[in-house]
Amino acid sequence: MNLTPKQQWILKRIRDWRLANGYSPTMQELADELNVSKVTVFEHVESLIKKGALIRTPNKARSLDINPNLELPDEQRHTRLPLVGAIAAGSPIEAVEDVESIDLEAMFAQPSARRTSRPTQVFALKVRGDSMIDEHIRDGDFVVCQKADTARNGQTVVALLENGEATLKKLYRERGKFRLQPANDKFEPIIVDHCQVQGVVIGVIRTY
Repeated sequence: MNLTPKQQWILKRIRDWRLANGYSPTMQELADELNVSKVTVFEHVESLIKKGALIRTPNKARSLDINPNLELPDEQRHTRLPLVGAIAAGSPIEAVEDVESIDLEAMFAQPSARRTSRPTQVFALKVRGDSMIDEHIRDGDFVVCQKADTARNGQTVVALLENGEATLKKLYRERGKFRLQPANDKFEPIIVDHCQVQGVVIGVIRTY
């Protein structure tokens, strides 16, 4: 969302005022703090409402509120990862990419502290299956992955197969083929001529 510095200031002031008082400031109070006319503040507020950054309840005084899906610059954190789908740790499943996220801070915080996120080069997948259990990756865990298109032998990767299915396995290159090795004796390795590495696992998150 393209916001001017003054519009960002107005949003922050409304947010802080609501946190402190439980209601939003008036146009005149905002104008006094910004040292501009009430008309100028009104124009900024109307523009922010049209952009969807502000929400106003009709016929109610002091009802301006920040869109809950909006993240202001001073709220940006590096504890949020996009949750781009689920990954098979058993038989391969169809590759999916959902618009969700997990917040490493909010995961262990109170529900009121949870916020939205924006994508980065690190992403998370929820594990389905137990084929990687000997690597301490269980069904229901979240694997944190670094986006990559290559990996070293023995690294645990998100691999996309030619049929469009994705799986979580340890990658080995052998005699011109790829062996996607599970970490569970109950599962057989997947041997393919081609596969596309989409990410390398760099961490595991588990909640109890």
